[in-house]
Amino acid sequence: MRITVEGNRAEMATNRDCDPKRWNAKGNRAIGTKEEIKVLNTHLDQLQNAIYYAHQRVFDMGLPITADAIKSSYLGTLTNSHTLLEAVADHNLKMEQLVSKDYVRGTLNRYKVLERHLKVFIPLKYGVADMDIRTIDQAFLNGFDHYLRSDKNCANNYVVKNIKNLGKILRICMENEWIDKSPFTAYKGKSKNVDRFYLNKEELAHIAGKEFLSERLKQVRDVFIFCCFTGLAYVDVFKLKQENIRKGIDGDRWIFTNRQKTKTRSSVPLLSAAAEIVDRYSTNKVCLNKGLLLPVPSNQKMNEYLKEIADLCGIEKKITSHIARHTFATTVTLLNGVPIESVSKMLGHTNIRTTQHYAKILDIKVSEDMAMLKKKLAMI
Repeated sequence: MRITVEGNRAEMATNRDCDPKRWNAKGNRAIGTKEEIKVLNTHLDQLQNAIYYAHQRVFDMGLPITADAIKSSYLGTLTNSHTLLEAVADHNLKMEQLVSKDYVRGTLNRYKVLERHLKVFIPLKYGVADMDIRTIDQAFLNGFDHYLRSDKNCANNYVVKNIKNLGKILRICMENEWIDKSPFTAYKGKSKNVDRFYLNKEELAHIAGKEFLSERLKQVRDVFIFCCFTGLAYVDVFKLKQENIRKGIDGDRWIFTNRQKTKTRSSVPLLSAAAEIVDRYSTNKVCLNKGLLLPVPSNQKMNEYLKEIADLCGIEKKITSHIARHTFATTVTLLNGVPIESVSKMLGHTNIRTTQHYAKILDIKVSEDMAMLKKKLAMI
């Protein structure tokens, strides 16, 4: 039996024989009506159908259609191959098992979104439900990048993040020896710097001094102001307990915690504004019952109520719980002369470049620094 694709051949024995005089070379079947002839031709029909099925299987897997690939599919030697969506699903399953241990739910959700994008892109671009992981190349990444930008109208940083997440999965496949190398190493996508919102001194004071009739808005405002004066992320404030407040190196109260995102140690002196809020909720029944430092709602509710607070305060900026970290890095610390190295340590960053994305070097700060330099130069 011979399989031919674009002039390339793959052969194998049928393990049957036939009298050459009774063989129809044009029809590829034996001639005659005897039972043994009928059995032979039925066997050959089954072989041909099996080859057609093997061809369809190679096509469905997204592999290049070659004679050797069809032969391997027929012989069952393709069973050790893996597909892209299989690799993504396997990664997501393992990540889900580590949620609240090594990962947060939000990280898992981003990979699930990646999986949904791929399930739409692969059939749209390649006409198959899934693709063999060995066929993923630079052209695939470029095509996926273009699809997210054009068809889905996604922003640059969102696209780059999705491709990088896919790159992580491809590297895992390489470590598992499913592929020889990752095509991600040649990907040229770069994240762009994005202007990040923060509250200035006047806006921060306005929210802190605003009187709210609703108790829920008071509590959300207090949690937000606490974050503005400590620089802690929402998830880290959510799990804070009284034992996280201890005496620091200067004898005053400090917050000692490990950041959930980076697992790094974060040590922050408790400023007076934050200390007042801690004392205010020290006898709160909800906090006492749950053993928590502050009554922090879900992140969704927190951001929903912060939008309401911004409207009541006449602030047009989109305020979220994460804006508090930018406000701490910029308005509370950097503008008051705290070195960026200290800000980085309090934010729990592992790289000072990350801190530079949070902290805005403002014109007023540049003006103050240069004024000090002018004074020093005038004395020379």
